[in-house]
Amino acid sequence: MSAESNVQAKVTREFACPAERVYQAWLEPKSIGTWMFGPAVREEEVVALLTEAKVGGEFSFIVRRRGAKISHVGRYLEMEKPHRLVFTWGVKEHAGDNSRVAVVIEETAEGCVLTLTHEMPSQWADYVAKVEASWELMLAALDKSLQ
Repeated sequence: MSAESNVQAKVTREFACPAERVYQAWLEPKSIGTWMFGPAVREEEVVALLTEAKVGGEFSFIVRRRGAKISHVGRYLEMEKPHRLVFTWGVKEHAGDNSRVAVVIEETAEGCVLTLTHEMPSQWADYVAKVEASWELMLAALDKSLQ
């Protein structure tokens, strides 16, 4: 991905819990199934959630949505517990169309604040607002799951 031709979706959310809990929620399949995918977020069924939570490790999140199987895949690029997580993001059925997601978690007096930047190829420019809305929905579900 050439940085000059990319577009970014960016969202921020505050959490009333330690950065460590928020960070771990991104890596544990059981947790991911409560806030990133499944009926708490949208009408879909979780088929399989697999993570190899290490730099260079891969993940696969398979869901069934409107009768179609969708396989979200990626590779962990950076992991600085509990403050930074960077990974590729794509749909297996659209191989080669990967984007990059950076999650930065900063501690605050009340808990932490998470900033997510989703960098995508420029052909997805018309979808930036939709991508931001999707991440906002998932982060709201994450917040609820951590309470």
